[in-house]
Amino acid sequence: MEHEKLNYVEFAAQDLVATKAFFTAVFGWAFVDYGPDYTAFSNQGLDGGFYQAAAASQTASGGALLVFYSADLEATLAKVVANGGEVIKPIFSFPGGRRFQFLEPSGNEFAVWSE
Repeated sequence: MEHEKLNYVEFAAQDLVATKAFFTAVFGWAFVDYGPDYTAFSNQGLDGGFYQAAAASQTASGGALLVFYSADLEATLAKVVANGGEVIKPIFSFPGGRRFQFLEPSGNEFAVWSE
């Protein structure tokens, strides 16, 4: 851990089971449950967790956008779709690369980029 650096992030999740299954299948995450209403992940660039709540983080309502890196953007896109993710911005170019944005099963928005 580094002094005054980001260390942990938490998200609301309407469906913890579906959210855990999605991130396990797409990104290979492992989770540790802390009771029925909280699950945590680690070693993913930033540790964090999901708590049971009827809310979601989306950029349209001011939520932060966390962005994954992928060496094969199309393959990651295919995994997102195959595992129940909803693509809300198809692959597009920006200075420095390409990316897409998606909602995971609980409605939280994320993006994936590549060079």
